[in-house]
Amino acid sequence: MSFAAQTKKELTAIVNEPCCALAELQALVELNGQVKVVDSRRTLDVETENVSTARRIYTELRKTVGVHPEVSVRKKMRLKKNNVYSVRLQHGVDTALSQLGLEVDDEGAIGLMKPVSEATCCRRAYLRGAFLAAGSVNDPGSNSYHLEMTVHSLGEATRLQELMAEYDLRPKVIPRKNGFVVYLKEGEKIVELLSVIGAHQALLRFEDIRILKGMRNQVNRLVNCETANMNKTISAAVRQLEVIQTIDERMGLHNLPDHLREVAEMRQQFPEANLKELCDRMDNKVTKSGLNHRLKKLEEIADNLRSAKA
Repeated sequence: MSFAAQTKKELTAIVNEPCCALAELQALVELNGQVKVVDSRRTLDVETENVSTARRIYTELRKTVGVHPEVSVRKKMRLKKNNVYSVRLQHGVDTALSQLGLEVDDEGAIGLMKPVSEATCCRRAYLRGAFLAAGSVNDPGSNSYHLEMTVHSLGEATRLQELMAEYDLRPKVIPRKNGFVVYLKEGEKIVELLSVIGAHQALLRFEDIRILKGMRNQVNRLVNCETANMNKTISAAVRQLEVIQTIDERMGLHNLPDHLREVAEMRQQFPEANLKELCDRMDNKVTKSGLNHRLKKLEEIADNLRSAKA
């Protein structure tokens, strides 16, 4: 089961107060429902690909609204051919919509008759219903964090954006095909939204994986930094040994000043040591800056010897 499916399963197990049940169901029907005319009779169809969400819609319509819907299942004809669960209400459609504070336009699209309840618990429940109806979230172990809700109209997208902004989430909205997407891409904001809608177990799983990824990335950065420093040290040592060999072949190390000869001999003796390790091994104490200056002096001598021979 995907992380998104696990999250929705957890959300559908939450026991709502009656007012919150209405708010959650309001979002589910608004975002996933459509009113159709079948045999001269209006029907309400609420479709979803998530079996837990379908069960939630069916149960809440019976329990909260007091109607008796039917459930059917069909296969999608495209892509993954997932099951599509349809919760259909053939009797009491107008009564159900009225209780949920919903209305229908001429094309059968469903919208709110009035703003979402001002009660904090109900606003959270509405967001929970919106996620169950139209939401998805990437597995936190994937390469990027992404949570989105896909809705039909800009008005629905703006409403969700404003509700989420009340919790300082600041989602973005973009158009996509025949609808709009409200999305979050920051791990911390996704965690906050999961907390708002009551997905606490999903939140803990998300945080565990996010922390492990952060630690793994930190270790990789440290290893890469250490490797880069090691490569830099080795490259510098190889170049210095070539310089010392040139001087030894063309003029002899014994002809160097004592402080330069000491550095050359120390580098030959400890070819893999870094500057600090060489400083610690020298009889006459010298700083890293002083040692680096002497090595550069040896390079100048080698360059002059090469130029003279040319």
